[in-house]
Amino acid sequence: MTGPPPSGGPPPLPEALYEAGFPVDLLTEEQREVLSELTPEELALLLDVKRRLDAVGPEVQAHGEIAGGALF
Repeated sequence: MTGPPPSGGPPPLPEALYEAGFPVDLLTEEQREVLSELTPEELALLLDVKRRLDAVGPEVQAHGEIAGGALF
């Protein structure tokens, strides 16, 4: 897991994004700026969607491996 960038770098992102496992190190500066400007409500929604996607991730991945990805 990575942490927030040192000061003077790209726009700071909410710590919750790092804790949730978002690949923040792979984001463009423009994407980081958008995320840094999220309202608390938007951030909560984004984290909830990621949590739900992560919860079904293994099932979808297993189907892709079993079916060879032909169905998904």
